[in-house]
Amino acid sequence: MKPQYAAIQWRQDDKSFDAWKNGRTGYPFVDAGMRQLKESGWMHNRVRMVTASFLVKNLLIDWRRGERYFRHVLLDADVSQNVGNWQWVAGTGPDASPYNRVFNPVLQGQRFDSEGDYIRRWVPELAALDATAIHEPWAVGPLELASAGIELGTDYPEPIVDLAFSRSRVLDAYGAVKR
Repeated sequence: MKPQYAAIQWRQDDKSFDAWKNGRTGYPFVDAGMRQLKESGWMHNRVRMVTASFLVKNLLIDWRRGERYFRHVLLDADVSQNVGNWQWVAGTGPDASPYNRVFNPVLQGQRFDSEGDYIRRWVPELAALDATAIHEPWAVGPLELASAGIELGTDYPEPIVDLAFSRSRVLDAYGAVKR
């Protein structure tokens, strides 16, 4: 890890970490990935990057916590690849993505699961939503949610973090140690 990143002020938020681990973040693409990982011990590399980015960049939780969890759960875990991949996503390693690269989990879901089939498989409580609504259930009108049998906050969680706020927060946290 690049030395300056040791000073990042990570959040100690066990509630958010548990929501992430259990696929209860309120972001369907992230939740689908984490539920697949928990049930099968595997997920596609794209989903690994998105879920890792969400933990580190949106929740501002230390990448090492996520790395340990993945290493424990992944059937194909390899310490060197796992650590390297997490440092790449976190932007803290010697060969890393820029620290200001923050995957938007909604856009990633729309791009890589445009019809919502992956989400429907792993987040079945959202299965009745159409291909647009399934990526952002909080943006759907109350009538559409009701007709799908979904009550946000009960059947499926509200988003645990605002994407714009969390992006700004992580850029500030990284910027503070780059000065």
